Amino acid sequence: MIDPLAEVVALLQPGAPHSKIVSAFGSWRVRRSETGQPYYCVVLEGSCRLAEDGRETVVLQAGDFVLIPAAYGFTMSSAEPPAPGAPDSTPLALPGGEFQLGEPDAAPKTRLLIGYCVFGSPDAALLVSLLPQRIQVRGEPRLATLVRLVVDESRERRPARDMMLARLLEALLIEALRSSADAPVSPGLLRGLADTRLAHAIRRIHEAPAQAWTVAQLAKEAALSRSAFFERFSRAIGLAPMEYLLAWRMALAKRLLRQDGAAIAEVAERVGYSSASTFSVAFARHVGMPPARFARERPASQEPA
Repeated sequence: MIDPLAEVVALLQPGAPHSKIVSAFGSWRVRRSETGQPYYCVVLEGSCRLAEDGRETVVLQAGDFVLIPAAYGFTMSSAEPPAPGAPDSTPLALPGGEFQLGEPDAAPKTRLLIGYCVFGSPDAALLVSLLPQRIQVRGEPRLATLVRLVVDESRERRPARDMMLARLLEALLIEALRSSADAPVSPGLLRGLADTRLAHAIRRIHEAPAQAWTVAQLAKEAALSRSAFFERFSRAIGLAPMEYLLAWRMALAKRLLRQDGAAIAEVAERVGYSSASTFSVAFARHVGMPPARFARERPASQEPA
């Protein structure tokens, strides 16, 4: 059986090139203004506060994992933050690659593993939109085991370290998504898969993306009326059913063109188009360039070994 969540994570091509351990003492605060980078944090010891712009502040405790798939402005601070107007803390680099905030003799102490992921997919923005805006997990032993492995790998400079971190991060991301499946989440794939009826229709799309699906056929798969299915799917996923189908087909087409080097006619057939010309028109409209040009402009990082 095809697993849509695993497919999305695999297509994202997550990597973890930037991670560091930070020890923070006493009262501290750091502010970050990002451009949609995926940011994650693991609280190894103590507690802290995370305040994203426009969202409710959350308190993170030892053992918590949080991932923001597209981070913009946010602030992290001690559980008792500095007074408003006080200057932000400046991280101090220590020997061995760790960082320090505040004075080492001040209490309490908080220890964090923080990092930025990269998503190598050319469709990362679409795929990220299918994930919750914030993933937070607490008290999950399996996740804690993965976190310990990430911390251990981050500290050492073993051969193939970056490759190992990338694989661990992929496992961490899947486990975090699975662990948070029962929590209220923003519209996206996780919310759709939590709905038993919608989940069946979503799996059918992923099992047979080349099939000539209609809303009525997908509604039948979900055992819902056409109108009820359309409204329920759109509310849960954040995209209408045919929009989701088109977006998924194009994500698959990009992977086939860039990674597998498949011929355009073959790609067209595999993603549900009757001819290469029909596919090329749809691809150019969706992506902004014809498939042949997209394939030629393959990034160096995605060249086959």
